Amino acid sequence: MTVISGSERRRRWSAAEREEIVVASFAPGAVVAEIARQFDVSTSLIYKWRREAHQAGPMFVPAVMADDEGSLVPDVPRDGAADGPVIRLNLAGGTTVSIAAAAPARLVLAVLRALR
Repeated sequence: MTVISGSERRRRWSAAEREEIVVASFAPGAVVAEIARQFDVSTSLIYKWRREAHQAGPMFVPAVMADDEGSLVPDVPRDGAADGPVIRLNLAGGTTVSIAAAAPARLVLAVLRALR
């Protein structure tokens, strides 16, 4: 239990701390109540920060077009099933998702929604 004394009774969370907590709450299999106990924060505050992050709009990362894909993803062997352009998403934890350019739009949409 944390006892806060003085005139300021509310705890202040830096942007980096908020981001760490929100990212942890979106991890696969994460339970918001457990994350709240871990970081000593209210579950309702985590949900508020998640809504705010979602409403902030889409976040973009730079896309790189490479002639030599081996230089970008050295640990991912190219499997012969995809002959042509491939979208490779490098996720946290070293996981890589590959989507062939010829994949149906509904499949690509389903994969991207699952990764959200």
